[in-house]
Amino acid sequence: MFNFNKALDLPPQLQWKYANEPELLGWTIRARNYNTFVANCMFVFMSVVIVGAGFIMYSVYSGMSQPWRTLSCVFFCTAMFLVIVGMTHQRMNFAYRFTESGVEYCKWKDFPKWVLPFVKWFAGITAVMFIFLATLDPAFLIGALIGPGGMGLMYLSMASSKSYRELHTQYHNHFFHWNELTKLTIATNRDMVEVDYSVPKEGSIYMTEGSLYVFFKRDRKNEVVTLIKTHLPPAVPCIVGKVDVLN
Repeated sequence: MFNFNKALDLPPQLQWKYANEPELLGWTIRARNYNTFVANCMFVFMSVVIVGAGFIMYSVYSGMSQPWRTLSCVFFCTAMFLVIVGMTHQRMNFAYRFTESGVEYCKWKDFPKWVLPFVKWFAGITAVMFIFLATLDPAFLIGALIGPGGMGLMYLSMASSKSYRELHTQYHNHFFHWNELTKLTIATNRDMVEVDYSVPKEGSIYMTEGSLYVFFKRDRKNEVVTLIKTHLPPAVPCIVGKVDVLN
């Protein structure tokens, strides 16, 4: 029913720089292009905060009937968990293409058009529900401020954030010649390799140095690593170690 292995659709405006060359290897993948350890720690911390807030709400609503008391707390915690997961477990789309000239990749993020309307309507509907329940018990006003109020603020920040919109609408295409790659690190903590590069800075005598992160599925590791090693200059070091994604 669900095809989770379906290849990603490339951005229609993408034009590979060396499209005329035969593709040695190419694939698309969704990956978390950031420090997942920090993100996971943040998720655990926020989960503890949410559960604590849920218990506080439960104690505050002591005068309420038990079904409504439990339902409101579960509803609040579930909504907040969904928000936190969306923040700490976002994935970027990547497409890689290896040719005899070098490594080319594109990264982009599809803008989920349903997110902003969902957050807006969800906040509005839950606010009405909490206000109605507040007529039965004023304690529900606290829940209205914490839950729907917080989601309303999140909607405003997302809707007015230029960087958020650009993140989900722009795509970035990069190419590196094999002789511009200076180091290969095969990650032990994630399914990826880190490739350092050094390229001439435009309009300058200096060089721009950075890291290219190549994400792949576990069953393609040997294939990808072997191809990169084959095309790297002989003097380029290849090591195995932990990689901390700093994007």
